[in-house]
Parts: sequence; structure tokens; C-alpha cells
Amino acid sequence: MLISFLRRTLSRHMRTAAMLLALGIMLSLFILGAHPIAVNLIPSPWDKLVHGCVFALLTCGVGLASGLQDRRRLVVGLAAALLVGALDEWHQAYLPGRQATWNDLIADVAGSIIGAGLLARGTRREQHNGN
Repeated sequence: MLISFLRRTLSRHMRTAAMLLALGIMLSLFILGAHPIAVNLIPSPWDKLVHGCVFALLTCGVGLASGLQDRRRLVVGLAAALLVGALDEWHQAYLPGRQATWNDLIADVAGSIIGAGLLARGTRREQHNGN
């Protein structure tokens, strides 16, 4: 009984942390990314690595925050990250000094796929442990 309570509590806190992570990433992209300081903040080619890492985290964050299980968690996380990536590139096309590029979008997609893989691995581990 105590273990069940602890699992539910930890799960609720994990979902909250994941939701805050996802919201923080999205706010950073759309609000902080609109400021002039964001222009060439990270030099190429390192910016693609950052794109991939950020979108892997976003995929995991949205998937965990969704509270869904199995494949639905992966689909929601991946779809949300891909949508945010496309909207971010579209948004950048209208910002002075910023540019939307296919390479950035490809890095977003690659990071999202990696994030979905990590999320799938975590889901399998949960199932294996009986959660």
C-alpha cells in the first residue's frame, strides 16, 4: 500500500516536472528566441547539436507530461515536438536577423526521433518493472 502511494506520488511529480520542462522549452523558443540576443547565439555547426538535444528533451517532456501510456505517449510527444519545430522555423522567418532553414528543421526532427526512442526505452523499462 505504501509502495503504491509512493509510485503514484512520484509519477505525479514526474509529470509536473516534465510539463514545466516542456513549457520552459517552448517559452524559450518563442519568447526568448524573438530577442536580438538570440541571433547567432550558438555558432554553426554546434547549433544543430543544440537543436537536436532541445527537441529530444521536448519530446520526452511532452510525452511524460501527457500521462498517456505506451505508443500514445510516443505519438503525442513526437507530434508535439515536430509541430513546435515547424512553428519555430516559421516564426524565425519573420524575425529580424533570424532565418528559417531546412537544416534546423532536420535537426529538430532528428532530435525528436531520438527523444521518442528514449521515451520508448523508458516506457519499456516501466513495463518491465511492473509500474
